[in-house]
Amino acid sequence: MMNRRELLKLLPALAIAGPLRASVGGQVSVAPDMPPPADLSWWREARFGMFVHWGPVSLRGTEIGWSRGKEVPEKEYDALYRRFNPTSFDATAWARLAKAAGMKYLVLTTKHHDGFCLWDSRLTDYTIMSTPFRRDVVRELAVACRREGVAFCAYYSILDWRHPDYPLGSPGGKTKKPSADMARYTQYLKGQLTELISGYGPLGLLWFDGGWEDAWDERLGRDLYRHVRTLQPSIVVNNRVGKALEGMAGTSARGAFAADYDTPEQQVGRYRDDRPWESCITICKQWAWKPDDALKPLAECLETLVTCAGGDGNLLLNVGPMPSGQIEPRQQDRLREIGRWLAVHGESVYGTRGGPWRPQPWGVSTRKGRVAYLHVLRWPGEGALIVPQIGPRVVSARVLGGKPADVRATAAGIEIRVAPAARQPFDTVVRLDFDGPVSQALARQACPHPSAGRHGL
Repeated sequence: MMNRRELLKLLPALAIAGPLRASVGGQVSVAPDMPPPADLSWWREARFGMFVHWGPVSLRGTEIGWSRGKEVPEKEYDALYRRFNPTSFDATAWARLAKAAGMKYLVLTTKHHDGFCLWDSRLTDYTIMSTPFRRDVVRELAVACRREGVAFCAYYSILDWRHPDYPLGSPGGKTKKPSADMARYTQYLKGQLTELISGYGPLGLLWFDGGWEDAWDERLGRDLYRHVRTLQPSIVVNNRVGKALEGMAGTSARGAFAADYDTPEQQVGRYRDDRPWESCITICKQWAWKPDDALKPLAECLETLVTCAGGDGNLLLNVGPMPSGQIEPRQQDRLREIGRWLAVHGESVYGTRGGPWRPQPWGVSTRKGRVAYLHVLRWPGEGALIVPQIGPRVVSARVLGGKPADVRATAAGIEIRVAPAARQPFDTVVRLDFDGPVSQALARQACPHPSAGRHGL
């Protein structure tokens, strides 16, 4: 275990932004003898991260973990590592791509449900070091991310359908193993997590998965949370370490142990400013690489990002690298397009909170200090956009990357007009400067429309 002095030396690599303090309130509890991290601000201000699902399964182009024993027979799946030789893997290129996309942190699948480890684990031979590649991907990527100013984070699956001591097996946890030993397997989990945190940390966060199966329970989740927080007190941990999930949507049940934040999957979370959350969504359709997978349009990616921010949440956008170790050129292009948009409009995303107006059919809003940003995704025809008064007075208004906007106070509310020719592609971001703070309480103000369209906010 790294000592406190070593940890404090490394912690600046995780610092991303300024002094915004995150609330971890609401009615979701943590381990009673282990309070949540004192400061989630770096992660909440980051707003945008890269998820990476990768492993030997990329040789087949099927889904990681889930295709074992289904599309790919178990013996064939488990032997893929013997041919896995991603000689074009370049950790610096990955980290720089994340940075170019405007992403502030990166979460790598260090071990998925198939049990394969992308680091040099001393507790199993089923690792990257047993492949023809024989290079520690986790170490190289951790170093590259810190060098590029991207916070390095680890995904780790609690379940392991290959490990003999884990009770359930492939396909999809539907088979039982005759000689499983959950107590021994739990020690294996703790040992591997100790390796990751002590040998590759400090980590920005631990993204657990797989705790939904019957082999796992809340007691084990609380104990694992205490274990990793003891190794690194600053680490941020998602709700999937426990049993709090309400279905696969990633939202935590109220009153349940749910660690530090929620994880809506493949959908934007609902507006919530009393509980941190992060939507994990694929840039294509499949989590792991698939040849000719459908790539999401830029407009959809940008709308997903800003609706997450407008709902007071983060977006963790997933890429699936190819067997060569490269991220597909078309995925790279899409990420760089997002980064170019953020270079102009990033002030309306980074370091903001959702509100002061709840998501609406026209779009969402974000706020920071005395400034509010309207992300207008769908203009209400040729007329004005009208939002309720919030207290402070508007002193100036302009379109980011464009010209001043026409704003006036009326009996109906704040009336915003932007000429059709001055509206931006995908998202017209109108910056409103007020003569007083746009406070958190104002985000709870009711709006005329309770729905935000297809994103389920």
